[in-house]
Amino acid sequence: MHVAAEIVALVVAVLAVTAVARRFDWSPPLCLIVVGVAASYIPGVPEYHLDPEVVLLGLLPPLLYATAIRTSLVDFRALKSPIALLSVGLVAFSTLVVGVVTWLVVPGLSLAAGFALGAIVAPPDAVAATAVARRVGIPRKLVRLLEGESLVNDAAALVALRTAIASIAGTVSVWEIGGDFLLAAGGGIVIGLAVGAVAAMLRKRLDDPATDTALSIAVPFVAYMTAEAVHGSGVLAVVIAGLLLGHKSPSILSGASRLANRLNWQTIQFLLENIVFLLIGLQVRRILMEVDETAIGPWALIGICAAILAATILARCVWMVIVGVSKRIAHGNKWPWSYSAVIAWAGMRGVVTLAAAFILPADTPQRAVLVLAAFVVVAGTLILQGTSLPILVRKLNLPSPDPAVDALQEAAVMHEMTRAGLAKLNEAKRPEDAPEVVKRLVDRMQQRSDSAWEQLGRQSALEETPSDVYRRLRLVMLEAERKQLLVARDAKTADDEVLRRVLESLDVEESMLDQFDEKPIAEQRELKTPAATAGACDHLTESNDDAIPSATDTCEECLAEDSQWVHLRKCLTCGHVACCDSSPKRHASGHFHDTLHPVMRSFEPGETWRWCFVDKTLG
Repeated sequence: MHVAAEIVALVVAVLAVTAVARRFDWSPPLCLIVVGVAASYIPGVPEYHLDPEVVLLGLLPPLLYATAIRTSLVDFRALKSPIALLSVGLVAFSTLVVGVVTWLVVPGLSLAAGFALGAIVAPPDAVAATAVARRVGIPRKLVRLLEGESLVNDAAALVALRTAIASIAGTVSVWEIGGDFLLAAGGGIVIGLAVGAVAAMLRKRLDDPATDTALSIAVPFVAYMTAEAVHGSGVLAVVIAGLLLGHKSPSILSGASRLANRLNWQTIQFLLENIVFLLIGLQVRRILMEVDETAIGPWALIGICAAILAATILARCVWMVIVGVSKRIAHGNKWPWSYSAVIAWAGMRGVVTLAAAFILPADTPQRAVLVLAAFVVVAGTLILQGTSLPILVRKLNLPSPDPAVDALQEAAVMHEMTRAGLAKLNEAKRPEDAPEVVKRLVDRMQQRSDSAWEQLGRQSALEETPSDVYRRLRLVMLEAERKQLLVARDAKTADDEVLRRVLESLDVEESMLDQFDEKPIAEQRELKTPAATAGACDHLTESNDDAIPSATDTCEECLAEDSQWVHLRKCLTCGHVACCDSSPKRHASGHFHDTLHPVMRSFEPGETWRWCFVDKTLG
């Protein structure tokens, strides 16, 4: 009963603190640590002992897996070299630098114990770094790089820690270190691939979303424990299995299973990643009580912790300078210094660091001081780097993800998907199929594609696109339908099972409504054209905007036919201005089919994107 009450108290505290932090735009991890520290001194608050096994076996696998299944395997492969430099090279460099500094500043400490602390504080925490990165809007490439680093660096750090602990008890040769690393890496990769392949085979045969979700929850624990049993890296096994299953999920899972998995893992990740920061704060009282028993004075402790914190931060900065210089030598100016600066400063530590500190054997010299130093590194990096990283990003003026470019890419993908779906419909339909059913399918496919294209005209004078109107009116209708269902429930005119099935169908339809552009239009940036797409089509490259437009702000064909238009498009060959594909008559597409003029561009104010009808390419 006491355990259940303590778990409920943790969850309630997390919900309350994160809600307040988001309300005032504060850092949730930092707020949770502060609340945890304060709560640890309140009489009657139970002591939450951060058992290393609970963190490394109970919390770390699902947290890694939740990130891995959302990480693109394609992007991970493309960034494998810089990820390796950070997750292996930087971990080794930080271990050496911090280890030597610790050995120098802590009296009576062996070099092996110093290296142990270096391995403990070496891996940054992705939760804190990427949360800040996404909030301030740094380039997605850097976010993916930080996520990739965090997926692998724990494995290298834990291997280094095990080696350092073994060195404390005796001598360890270079061959033993290399052998342990190869065994950990090789075993983790093999087990991860095997577990991922078996899980993919099983999940492909499961039709029930609940059973599939239960299996997905078991995967990270099976991968971790199996790898650790053969002395491989459980972290690597979880990451490999997660990347593999995340990559395969579109082809092996049903839509219902993917939706259930997405919602369940978002909830699990939210609770676990926030609970661990609260647990970190709750350890402070216990740590300080252990430090009081040492012979080192308070001022000496402050100096020791400050030196180790500075060494941890500076080691990452120095490493990024080395990497930046080498990249500029090898690749010219393709890697900006601003990118290196952001990565160097995105080194906040988290729960793995503190849990690893508690792994240190009880007879380790100055163990309490080392644990305190690990906590100071966690709290110090969250305070210094976590609060100043947004300021640094703004000062460097890094390009944030552009919603207009996203809209261009989304429209192109939706367009091609619609073409493929309609082509398959033409192949699959039979003569006896009702024409009205086929028409309903065609209209639905076209409406979905049009919804994506309409986002490109958000800066026009039109307050609502047709999709906005459809969504607004359908939501109102669904609310009325749901109220009528409740009337039927209260009047007992239908069985509860029947009502539940009807309610589920309403919920599914509501979740399927296209929810484009939930942010206010005023918050969107000016539309930018991705340069990469322009070079993929000769028609786009050769087109120019010299042709005189046939109209200024009207579709003359719509006026002649007494129709309405949504957005206007201009032919870059002859200047013909006509309505877009979201308009009822689609005169711009009709103009292309009549004349074969390949390129049109948006004729809306402030928009310059173009579309090649021949190559189906945006520019």
